[in-house]
Amino acid sequence: MIRPVTVGLDGSPESLAAAEWAAREAARHTLPLNLVQVWAWQPHDVPAPQDPDTQRHWALRILREAERRLLDLHPRLTVATEQARGDTRELLVERAETSEMLVLGSGGHGAVAGFLLGSVGRQVLAHARAPVVLVRQHARSEAAYDDAEVVVGLSRPDRSAAPLLEFAFAEADARQSALRVVHAPSPPPHVRRDAAQGAGDALRGRAEKALLDLLAPWQDSHPQVPVTLTVELDGAAGVLLQAAADAGLVVVGRRLHRPALGPRIGPVTHAVLHHTAAPVAVVPQP
Repeated sequence: MIRPVTVGLDGSPESLAAAEWAAREAARHTLPLNLVQVWAWQPHDVPAPQDPDTQRHWALRILREAERRLLDLHPRLTVATEQARGDTRELLVERAETSEMLVLGSGGHGAVAGFLLGSVGRQVLAHARAPVVLVRQHARSEAAYDDAEVVVGLSRPDRSAAPLLEFAFAEADARQSALRVVHAPSPPPHVRRDAAQGAGDALRGRAEKALLDLLAPWQDSHPQVPVTLTVELDGAAGVLLQAAADAGLVVVGRRLHRPALGPRIGPVTHAVLHHTAAPVAVVPQP
């Protein structure tokens, strides 16, 4: 079964930017697009209070207008629309199960826009078992930047990185862009860049070799994707943010295991979501 690109739509400028990004993504991969709208909720820029019928009318109008705009931009795109009632987090997590990816609007500085404010957005990110892409209402999300390099951050160069590499290589391939793989190995306490440069160089060299070995199967299957390695003995979040400054898409991971306190988003992924202008794909990994 062909899995669609699904986008959560609430009428906010951020969610409309996400819908346009999702439409380009669906067209790029020859996939259908599914627009999902959760109601009842207060649409943006609409006076309150409203009775349920008026509220639903405005919600449906936003949904239909978005559908028409996306079809105008991509006439060959297959678009389905859904207006649903229920718990927003549960509904979007459920839709992600049957989607290639879930796309949401992000308001910047870590805030997920519209109906995904606060804990709901974090819960969707933490529970969805498909990649979740956050798109800002910003020039970085426009089509002119779609051919900029894809940047993927790897915390460990081992088999757990396979879902991130599969996603990142497929994106770079579809965009005909380069891929940058970023890794910041943690040096042992006795290794200091200012006092043990030789030991630091050795650690960096081992990390680069481990990355090259790990990447070999994907480079074989995507020979047209140019790959660059960035390996730095520094804070992982800072290294990744610097590498992603001009990226068209940033790919980061989220662990699928569930610790005692419940699903969490790691500190590096959290930093990228707060401070990266480009769309960010959060990919579940073992």
